[in-house]
Amino acid sequence: MTSRAVPAEAAALPSKAVGAVRAGLVAFPFLCPLVAGPSVQAWQLLATWVCLAAMLLAIPCAVPARGIWAWLGAGAAAVVLFSSPHAGAAAWLPPVVVLAAMAAAACVGAGMARGGPATSGVLAVGVLVAGLVSAVLGLLQYYGLAEPLVPWTTAPALGQAYGNLRQRNQFATLISMALVAALWIYAAQPSARIRRWLVAAALLLLVAAAASTSRTGLLQLLSIVGVAAFIARRERRGAAPDGAAGTPPFSLPPPLVLLAMIPVYFAIAWLLPQLAAGEVEGMMQRLQEGAPGDHTRMILWHNVLSLIAAHPLAGWGWGELAFAHYSTLYDGPRFPEILDNAHNLPLHLAVEMGIPVSVLICGGFLWMVLAARPWRERDPVRLMAWGMLGAIALHSLLEYPLWYGPFQLVFGLCLGMLWPARGADVVLPPVLSSIAAAVLMAVVGYATWDYIRISQIYLARDERLPAYEDGTLAKARKSWLFARQVDFAELTLTAVTQDNAAAMHSLAERTLHFSPEPRVIVKLIESAELMGRGEEAREQAERFRIAFPAEYERWLKGMPVDGQGP
Repeated sequence: MTSRAVPAEAAALPSKAVGAVRAGLVAFPFLCPLVAGPSVQAWQLLATWVCLAAMLLAIPCAVPARGIWAWLGAGAAAVVLFSSPHAGAAAWLPPVVVLAAMAAAACVGAGMARGGPATSGVLAVGVLVAGLVSAVLGLLQYYGLAEPLVPWTTAPALGQAYGNLRQRNQFATLISMALVAALWIYAAQPSARIRRWLVAAALLLLVAAAASTSRTGLLQLLSIVGVAAFIARRERRGAAPDGAAGTPPFSLPPPLVLLAMIPVYFAIAWLLPQLAAGEVEGMMQRLQEGAPGDHTRMILWHNVLSLIAAHPLAGWGWGELAFAHYSTLYDGPRFPEILDNAHNLPLHLAVEMGIPVSVLICGGFLWMVLAARPWRERDPVRLMAWGMLGAIALHSLLEYPLWYGPFQLVFGLCLGMLWPARGADVVLPPVLSSIAAAVLMAVVGYATWDYIRISQIYLARDERLPAYEDGTLAKARKSWLFARQVDFAELTLTAVTQDNAAAMHSLAERTLHFSPEPRVIVKLIESAELMGRGEEAREQAERFRIAFPAEYERWLKGMPVDGQGP
C-alpha cells in the first residue's frame, strides 16, 4: 500500500504547487508595491503583463468567441482613428497594447473555462488571496500601523485604506471581487472546516470594505449580497424534497445569512472610526456629507456632457479630455481639478471619440451580455465570472478601473471564461501561446528599459544611473513610448527666454494637450508674451484664472504655482 500511495502523493504535491503558482500570477498584480517615475501605474502594468505572459505558458489556452475578437478589435481601431494628433504613437500605442493584452487574457480565460472548476479555481483563489492580503494591509494603513512595512506597501494618512492599489475605490473593487471568490469557493467546498475559514475570510473582507469608505464598494456589496441571496433562494426552491437522490447539495449560505452581511457592514463602518487613535472620516460620515463642495460627480458629468455637446460625432480625440476641460468655459459650475477621465466609461468614450463610437463599443458589450442571459445562469464557474465582471463594470460607471493592469487582467480572463469559442478545434496550440508570451515579454522588456531611461529626468542627479547623470534630457528625447513625459520634463526644466520663446511656445502648446496644469500654462503665457502674442497670452491667463484660481493668484504674486518640476 505504501509503495502505491507515495507516487499518488508525489503527483498531488506538484499539482497543488502548480495551482499555487497560477493563483499567485493572478494575485501579484494587485499586490505589486513598485512605484517610480512619472507614472504611478507604469510598474504595476508592466508587472501585470509579466504575470500574463507566464499564464500563457502555465495554463492551457483556448480561443474566445469571435465576438470578443471583434469587440476588442473595434476598440483598438477606434483609438487609432480618433487618437490625438498632438502626441503621435505615444497617444494610441499604449491602449492598443492594453487591448491586445486583454485579448491574450481572454485566451487564458477560455482555457480556464475548458479546464473546468479545478482550473477556474485559479482565478478565485488568486483574487481571494489578493483581497485578503490587501485587507490586512488596508487595515494597518487605516490605523497608522503600516510604516514598518514600507517599501512593501505605503503608509498613508490615518483613516486611509487602499493596500497597494493607492486608490480606495480600486481597493474596494478588489475586496468585492474577493468576496465573490469566497462565496464561490464556499459553494464548491464540502469541507466544514474550510467553510468556517471562508466565513472568517468574508468577515475580514467586510471590515476592509468598511475601512475603504468607498461608496462604490458599498454599491458593489449591496449588489453581490442581493444577487447571492437570490441565487441561494433559487437553489432551495429548486431542490427536491427530503433529500431525494440526485438532488444537488445546498451550496451558498442561506439567503437570510447572506442578507445579514449588510447590517454587519454598517455596524463595522460605525465601529472602525471609534477605534482609531485620531479623528478619521468614516463611511457613515461620507454617506451623510457626500463629496466636498464642487468635487461632486454631478458637476463633473455635467461638464463632460457640455463637452460632448460641442463635438458629438467625432469627439475631442483620444487623450484630449484634460485639454478640452481646461480650454472650455462653462456656463455653470466647473469641476476644479484636471479632468483626464470622465469617471464613466460610456461618457469618456463619447467625449473623446464621439457618441457613435461610444454606442458601438458600450452597446456591443451590452448586447453580448444580454445575449448570454446571465440571469438564467446556473453554472457556478460562470456565476463567479459574472460576479467579478459585474464589479468591474459597476466601477467603470463611476471611475476608470480598466486603466489599471490588475483589473484589465481579470476583465480579460472573465471575457474568455464567459464567451469561449464553441467546437472541438478551439484549443490554442502551445506554440502559439509560447509565441504570444515571448512577444509580450519583448514588449515588457523594451517598455521597462525605455521607462527606466526617461524616469532618470525625474530624479536628482546623484540618484540617477551613472550613464544618465549628464545629458539626461538629450538621451531621453529618443523615447517614443514616453515622448509626452519627456516633453513635460523638458518644458518644466527649461526657463523661457527671448531666444527660445518660439520653441518653448510650440512645446508648451503640445504639452498642454498632455497635462494642462499651472506650470505648463505659465510657460505658454510667458513664451506668448515674449513672441509679441499679447492677445493669446491674455486669453490663456483668463483660462488659467478660471481653471486654477488659487494657483493664478500665486502666479500674480510671483510665487511658484505648484510643486517643483522634475
